[in-house]
Amino acid sequence: MVLGYHYITLRDGWGNDPHAFSPTLYHAAEFGWLGVEVFFLISGFVICMSAWGRSLGDFVKSRVSRLYPAYWVGVLLTAAVLMIWPHVRRADNLETVLTNLSMLQQGVGVSDIDDVYWSLFLELKFYLLFAIVVYRGVTYRRCVLFCGLWTVAGVVALKANSNFLSVWAIAPYSPYFISGIAFYLMYRYKPTLLLWAIVAVEFLLAQHYVRGRLIMNVGAKASMAHGWPARLGVILAFAIMAAIALGVFDKVQWRWLVTAGSLTYPLYLLHMYIGFTLIDILRNHVPAPVLLLGLIAFMLLLSWGVHRLVERPLGRWLRNGIQKGLQEMRRNSKSQDASECASPTSRATGNHLADGGTRASEDRRVGSQRPAR
Repeated sequence: MVLGYHYITLRDGWGNDPHAFSPTLYHAAEFGWLGVEVFFLISGFVICMSAWGRSLGDFVKSRVSRLYPAYWVGVLLTAAVLMIWPHVRRADNLETVLTNLSMLQQGVGVSDIDDVYWSLFLELKFYLLFAIVVYRGVTYRRCVLFCGLWTVAGVVALKANSNFLSVWAIAPYSPYFISGIAFYLMYRYKPTLLLWAIVAVEFLLAQHYVRGRLIMNVGAKASMAHGWPARLGVILAFAIMAAIALGVFDKVQWRWLVTAGSLTYPLYLLHMYIGFTLIDILRNHVPAPVLLLGLIAFMLLLSWGVHRLVERPLGRWLRNGIQKGLQEMRRNSKSQDASECASPTSRATGNHLADGGTRASEDRRVGSQRPAR
């Protein structure tokens, strides 16, 4: 959805409004930006599922090894393409590229090398918020409490006039994460009125923010664009997730879906400005439909290469390295606790208490031997 929105409706690369290129495809892809909302909805479901029964260290290990390998490649490849062929966009300085490798650039006021990275910072904030639940131990009750508190924070953030609360409430997008969590609880246990109520409230809040998202993505055309396709897209996304939560798709076990799912993340990271640059270079030499189909095929192939050659080995290396680091931290923490308990001050205090306890016991024994008056 996002790839279609970028390649078919944005003029970057094409040099003019792609509406003239294919009006039918243009209108079909005009609301593809909703793919980000769908991604957040799925993320709430999957993160709750993958964090169940895990420690905080295991949660951090799984998230870091999943997010960063493909992201590093995306940043470096995009920066290289923009430096070599600055046709559509010029790469920023080396400091910007290096800061982007942390995935924390938005937090320190540095621009994204590729505009699609804006959603990753929101994803990181969701991980940090949910890490509180993971630290305490993921349970049904704590997940419901988390959903309730986050909903309240999102509702009051605008009225509270608190930048800190607004940054962490991420109100336009939190309804999707929260709904995903509620849908997973339905899937893991069973649907209840409480869980449906959570989903209903988040659905209504999501509909409230649709108009703002339309303006954000369509810009000046928002006044002429109909909002109902976007609202219908949100309805369909919630309906499909509800069907998943109710087990409607449990029998779907197609093996190719695993590969397709693995390609979505590197495809998202790589497609935008690398694709725009290739469109700009080739648009006068290749017919637009052939260029579009060939570009999509190339991006899928590039994403598969990143997944097989980078994500798998580097992700495995990161997991092993983080696991060893966690084990070392735990082992040294236990040794430190043991040494503190056995320190001279502790031993002196323990001996003093022991001596006091011994004298008290002796006094009690002596007292018990005194003749009754």
